[in-house]
Amino acid sequence: MKVIRIAAALLIGADGRTLLVRKRGTQAFMQPGGKIDAGESPVDALARELHEELGLRIDPQEAQFLGEFSAVAANEPGFEVNCQLYRLAVAHEVLPAAEIEEIVWVDAGKVDHLQLAPLTRDSILPLYRKLAV
Repeated sequence: MKVIRIAAALLIGADGRTLLVRKRGTQAFMQPGGKIDAGESPVDALARELHEELGLRIDPQEAQFLGEFSAVAANEPGFEVNCQLYRLAVAHEVLPAAEIEEIVWVDAGKVDHLQLAPLTRDSILPLYRKLAV
């Protein structure tokens, strides 16, 4: 199986909820982030993607590494995503840009109404629930 290397953010808002995004032309919600370019560190890729997709400027040194996770890709059949996950606190407003069509803030419990990417559903949200306790 082909692997897509990504960096993603568990963004935590001031109210403790986390941000999920949905890309244009897709159904599944997932963490913000994206592909790591050749020669780019995961945290630098994350900073670039968060700025492109959400207008968010982060200090890479504030990103707390939470681990590496893998799952079947939500939008690329036959691919697996390998994700470097970082936790970041967000105090200001976030707006969808670039290929992001929709954003939603969710708490640890109420996501049954959303279609979720496998990585988000099976790995990241369970971790978020543990961290939120």
